[in-house]
Amino acid sequence: MDKKQADLDNRYLRMACIWSENSYCTRRQVGALIVKDKMIISDGYNGTPSGFENICEDENDVTFPYVLHAEANAITKIARSGNNSQDSTLYVTDSPCIECAKLIIQAGIKRVVYKRAYRLTDGVDLLLKAGIEVTHMPSEEEK
Repeated sequence: MDKKQADLDNRYLRMACIWSENSYCTRRQVGALIVKDKMIISDGYNGTPSGFENICEDENDVTFPYVLHAEANAITKIARSGNNSQDSTLYVTDSPCIECAKLIIQAGIKRVVYKRAYRLTDGVDLLLKAGIEVTHMPSEEEK
């Protein structure tokens, strides 16, 4: 990867981190941006579906099963717009889970760049199996 692309990737990842601050989830805040031709065409963060109270966890700090992941929110936002995500790049603060990986594949996203690795790797493994370029760009503290 050339320096110019790495610099862009780092900038978009920082923006995804800032976007994650919109999440009401207390256990983990995740942000995502979809970029195509150097334009942000969608964004998302983890949270409850539209019309639900913005509470992501129960009294035992267990995430409600209906909470949407940041990637799913960004991809479904594309579906409601005039844009499409074919050949785009997804920037996300955390590595995608298996369910989000399936959505990423079906959405035609060609690259995924993430900051924090999750303990389960099945989502990243599926993306790689599908031929999607996956780049882990941890912060200095996470290296």
